[in-house]
Amino acid sequence: MTAGFYSPLPPARTGVADYSAALLAELRRHGKVEVAPARCDIALYHLGNNGLHAQIYRQALAQPGVVVLHDAVLHHFFLGQLSEAEYIEEFVYNYGEWNRGLAGDLWRGRAASGTDERYFRYPMLRRVAERARAVVVHNAAAAAAVRAHAPQAKIVEIPHLFAPPELPDAAGTLRFREGLGVPPGSFLFGVFGYLRESKRVAAVLETFAQVHAEIPATALLVAGQFVSTDLERAVAPMLLAPGVARVPYLPEREFWLAASAVDACINLRYPAAGESSGIAVRMMGIGKPVLVTDSLETEAIPEGACVRIAAGIGERDSLRQHMILLTSVSGVARAIGQRAAGHIATHHAVQPIATLYWNLLCESCG
Repeated sequence: MTAGFYSPLPPARTGVADYSAALLAELRRHGKVEVAPARCDIALYHLGNNGLHAQIYRQALAQPGVVVLHDAVLHHFFLGQLSEAEYIEEFVYNYGEWNRGLAGDLWRGRAASGTDERYFRYPMLRRVAERARAVVVHNAAAAAAVRAHAPQAKIVEIPHLFAPPELPDAAGTLRFREGLGVPPGSFLFGVFGYLRESKRVAAVLETFAQVHAEIPATALLVAGQFVSTDLERAVAPMLLAPGVARVPYLPEREFWLAASAVDACINLRYPAAGESSGIAVRMMGIGKPVLVTDSLETEAIPEGACVRIAAGIGERDSLRQHMILLTSVSGVARAIGQRAAGHIATHHAVQPIATLYWNLLCESCG
């Protein structure tokens, strides 16, 4: 059997590329896997919510195989790929003729799609889920979204993988913190990845300002590329506030240096898109406590292995209280990080996950 592997790969600046590189290397221990071959016995298509996946999406429809949904909301993908008429027809295909008017309203209001909850409420998964031989998801929220659009689809939940990195030494980590201007002994929080409204960047910055005023021995690293120029302009003054350090997109080696340097990671998602955060899995895997939005996407993480933050109106107060707890009570952050690392090692190790993928490809072949 020859398996075809269709995904962005490094140096593409996307978490899907990093995930796919680790999975590809491990899958090749099981059998023959080719990247984007013209022909194969079974194809594995990795789909996400950006234009890097456009050709992969089209091929997944033309030559059905196993689809991996890294995002269980493809709405924003269609907004970027389709014309107005095409978008409306795709929306109608998913949700019925009686929603044609709603589709037109959503198209006209698409400038607000990053924050408007309606765009997350309509994942637009029906076509690809119906065509696929199997759909791989990483969490229960994504499984529920697929089931709602394609009740007959074969849905397989496989946890997000973790491939242990080679971490920098303590001296390198200390130099990185010094380079950011973080005083010795300060508790450093970190926000990583592509920075968009749904990652609650503004709320994190506003809450950190309150925490820093109360506990000066705290700092916040904001690392990554802004996806939204409106958000970047809105938070620009807050990025200059005391205790805040800013770095742009980090290549793999620099990411692990920054990941090792922080004491906790803030990884909120609201509205959620059914995704399991690769950054959260990576940070937990190296023993860092991660603050996550309390949602169906994160329910599989055991209590005590993460810090759950309320969504909606209680978000800022919940975030503030838990940030203060981590910085004020000795040993709490370390204990949560240790439990997180144990959970990731048990349930997210790349080797058994690659075996699950290979077995599914074998079952779906032919």
